Amino acid sequence: MARHLDLSPTFGPIPQSEIPDVLARHVGTVVGRELAGKSAEEQKSLVNAIIATYATEHDVLVELDRLIAVHRHGEFRGRRYQRPHTPLSETSLLTNSPGEPNISFEIKTELASADAVDLLCAFIRFAGVRIIKEQLAELRSFGIPLRVITTTYRGVTERRALDLLVRDLGAEVKVCYDEHTTRLHAKAWLIKRNSGYDTGFVGSSNLSRSALLDGLEWNVRISSVATPSLIRKFDATFETYWNSPLFETYDPDVDADRFDLAIRRSQGSNEQIIVSGLEVHARPHQELMLEALEAERVLHDRHRNLLVAATGTGKTVVAALDYRRIVQQLGRRPTLLFVAHRKEILEQSLRTYREVLGDGSFGELYVAGEQPSGWAHVFASVQSLSAARVRGLPTDAYEVVVIDEFHHAAAPSYQALLEHLRPTELLGLTATPERTDGFDVRDLFDGRSAFELRLWEALDQDLLCPFHYYGVADNTDLSQLEWRRGGYATEGLDNLYTGNDARARLVLRALQDRVVDISTMRALGFCVSVDHANYMARVFQQAGINSRSITGDTPMPDRERWLREWRAGDIQCVFTVDVFNEGVDVPTLDTILMLRPTESATVFQQQLGRGLRRADGKALLTVLDFIGQQRREFRFADRFRILTGASGRDLERQVDEGFGYLPSGAQIVLDEVSHGIVLSNIVQSLRGSRSERVRELRELGDVGLTDYLQATGRELGEVYAGAKSWTELRRSAGMATPTGTSEEGALLKKLWRLTYVDDPERAHYYRTLSSANGPMVVDLDERGQRYAAMLLAILWPAWDGLTGIDDGLGRLRANASVCAEIDELLEHTSQANRRLASPLGSALATLPLFSHATYHREEVLIATGWAAFRPGGRSPKGHASGVVWADESRTDVFFVTLRKEEADFSPQTLYRDYPISLNRFHWESQNATAVESTTGQRYLNHQRLGTEVLIFTRLVRRNGLGAAPYLCLGRASYSEHRGSRPIAITWDLERPMPADVFTEASVVAS
Repeated sequence: MARHLDLSPTFGPIPQSEIPDVLARHVGTVVGRELAGKSAEEQKSLVNAIIATYATEHDVLVELDRLIAVHRHGEFRGRRYQRPHTPLSETSLLTNSPGEPNISFEIKTELASADAVDLLCAFIRFAGVRIIKEQLAELRSFGIPLRVITTTYRGVTERRALDLLVRDLGAEVKVCYDEHTTRLHAKAWLIKRNSGYDTGFVGSSNLSRSALLDGLEWNVRISSVATPSLIRKFDATFETYWNSPLFETYDPDVDADRFDLAIRRSQGSNEQIIVSGLEVHARPHQELMLEALEAERVLHDRHRNLLVAATGTGKTVVAALDYRRIVQQLGRRPTLLFVAHRKEILEQSLRTYREVLGDGSFGELYVAGEQPSGWAHVFASVQSLSAARVRGLPTDAYEVVVIDEFHHAAAPSYQALLEHLRPTELLGLTATPERTDGFDVRDLFDGRSAFELRLWEALDQDLLCPFHYYGVADNTDLSQLEWRRGGYATEGLDNLYTGNDARARLVLRALQDRVVDISTMRALGFCVSVDHANYMARVFQQAGINSRSITGDTPMPDRERWLREWRAGDIQCVFTVDVFNEGVDVPTLDTILMLRPTESATVFQQQLGRGLRRADGKALLTVLDFIGQQRREFRFADRFRILTGASGRDLERQVDEGFGYLPSGAQIVLDEVSHGIVLSNIVQSLRGSRSERVRELRELGDVGLTDYLQATGRELGEVYAGAKSWTELRRSAGMATPTGTSEEGALLKKLWRLTYVDDPERAHYYRTLSSANGPMVVDLDERGQRYAAMLLAILWPAWDGLTGIDDGLGRLRANASVCAEIDELLEHTSQANRRLASPLGSALATLPLFSHATYHREEVLIATGWAAFRPGGRSPKGHASGVVWADESRTDVFFVTLRKEEADFSPQTLYRDYPISLNRFHWESQNATAVESTTGQRYLNHQRLGTEVLIFTRLVRRNGLGAAPYLCLGRASYSEHRGSRPIAITWDLERPMPADVFTEASVVAS
């Protein structure tokens, strides 16, 4: 009978008493002749008869193990039900081929049993919506939510289709208007069911007539039974899109004109966009810049700041958002002077500020004869601000001064401005802080910048043109060349490369193999010398590739003519020396030849950055890097760290395994020989790095930790890798350090655990407690005692024979070198911190924990009262559970490792615990936790019960130093949940998480 009915689900173990109601509620459906046309009671009686026949004493169903369809009773009002051809528990490939159902039929029949529907579709057409209009109308009549995400990309989506979805079919629609973002090209449905039998369609079919009916479309049907990880990934990705500010809610009564304008622009219209009145939101990388600026001002009292980021990353938007934040803090609009050197930049910047402030009349131009009248908010060219005009201004005339293209600041006109004005806030914006004349604008900011957007971050967020980097072995041996002051002697390289016809032929061959059309390319080759550049230009010219060398020796008329011809495409390749001259901007540059080893990571990034500008018709940047056998001092790790964002062992693994985690559209390909050279060099630098650091410190002399890091460009983690310490490095370099007790060595090995301390209060307490004359327990209040226990838990996590806090502090202070290093290390981390930590609110305000600060598990367990440093107190060592109930503070603490399978970084592990947006977090309980359990009820009703929830996250279980610490996201409140054993809960965060955490941990590229 069961097989004949082909009925019913794999519900898993169900208590015998609940089976009738479960089946009647979820199955009570027309799936065969026996149930057709029967009432609900008749259906229930028949289902009970089935259960009586097939249920066992083990409370599970047998035989009834194939789910064909599920829908609610009564919704078809007597119409004949058509079930999907593909059972809900199976997968299928639909190709609209003869003899198989088309995608529209399957979607129609599946919508009948939906409890919620999500559609992600790049293009939506009115004719496509009309095909499934009846089914979508039924969803609305039963209150079934329908969410739709689409784009204005290529101008294909029709507004009347969206109007129909919103007005007549009750859908919520969100639109991506970003004309520069073309990543969303997806076409996918997710059909959710309360029974747990979710299904999805992912493939090539847009919501159009041809795609749904007769187009040559391929779509894969997935299900939560057969492919649960894919369903989880779909759900997670959709939720992240839905909560992203890039996707904006569409209201036909409000947004019609904006949508139409976006469509026309996508179709090639040159219409100008007027101030929209919509709030401008920062993208994640811009949030990082804003947070860094706030940290500089609040934490370090620095009010002259520099932002460094590539052209096209929205620095002006950040400046405008920063100004808006200042306005909100002051409750008024402070006076503003925005300075740039071109009218076009000023006009665009003024429009950006007006958009951000929502005020179409904000600001005045002072350029090319235009004169301000109010002078309160001025966008001025540096040419207009003559020395006489500047001297006539009061020094405090402008509270906020923003200078775009700050690398021009060495010019006298800019210097006069900077020396005269004394704004409350000065902000410099630049893409190129270093210039070829040796001037570095960071020197005007005490050698620092508030924020520098790393190349790989900009690539990962689709802000720059993707690159294809090819490492090509060139059969040259540089291992015996002279090495001077951190690089090869120029004359040695010149002798090796200039006139080397065999290498030149190899360069030509590599170019022909990897560039699609040499006749249309615009290439730039970086050479070691003027002679080398002239030689390469001759070789290319003789090979039929129109080329020139442009160097400091090139006469100005020739230089200007050749640059015009290069931009126009009449010259295919230009050869130069080192970084190309400032002011030469060719966005269409699509090929870079690195014809010399570039030791400086900064210069390498500048060279690469020349080709990463986006331009119409430019799909990618091709980079050919010609690699020879290097001296051991040469560090390939620096350039590949720039390209990948990886470091240490992770970088070694990526090189070894082929760079599988690059930003979308990018690739790195090393030929067999260059792969061996690069990998060997990186492995050698990792394994021999300690002796190299000792040598560096000896050469620098008796300097402090911060000075050493700044002078060498090293990261703090390189000093502490392998459980080493600054004291140990100093001793290895022959420098005097105090001695201590027999515990000193063990304590020094644990100091790496303090490299993450990033909130001022904890740093202050730890430094005070480890000082020779620091307080004892009797001198500390309860908060201070907690901090003392937290510090000791870092050094003696199992208490290790300590009789109390005073005993631990005494044993620590007996080791002067350890105490001195703690003081110096925490001084460095405090000055380097770019993240604002905030006290926890409400009942947790008394805990020594801060949101957006980083902690090891032991510290959290003590801070929340779960563990205590006292006789008989619970030790924090060894507690590995991801959930903790701290009864003393009535707090549920969640420790979340976002990448569960660190060994292979399995993408499928991302979709259980992940950030949905900066303000929302998706989390799954332990598998045994049921909704009705005491723990489950406490999670779901914590606000009513008066308990707290704290979320701590880390990306991976271990980093390059050891067990990775956790970042405190802060207090969270229940929003919604789904399922049981485990319970999937969405939490609303009291404070938005840091943008870099969201970017790293999000299931989608930001």
